[in-house]
Amino acid sequence: MESKAKAKWIRMSPRKVRRVIDEIRGKSAGEALEMLQFMPYAASKEVWKVVNSAMYNLIHHQENPISEEEAGRLVVTEAYADQGPTLPRRFRARARGRAMPILKRTSHITVVLSDV
Repeated sequence: MESKAKAKWIRMSPRKVRRVIDEIRGKSAGEALEMLQFMPYAASKEVWKVVNSAMYNLIHHQENPISEEEAGRLVVTEAYADQGPTLPRRFRARARGRAMPILKRTSHITVVLSDV
């Protein structure tokens, strides 16, 4: 069985999210949730929500739901953070009278759990 969960338009740069996702890829879902709970990064909270949602989808929203013990044995097979739309909000003064936009980056987080 396989379950997929996405979180879109997260107001965090994909680079910051990827360093958290790289730590949990290939781990069991229970171990990944535990690791995410104690990571010192702000992105770990958002990734925790996505992994938890993927587990919930397998337990409650399938034709043949699985038990919570089996959900702990699931493995994070795919996890990635793609870049979402960049929001140019304000401008910062630069050298010689120029201006550069302050870029507010967003990301789309995807996690796939499987019972490999």
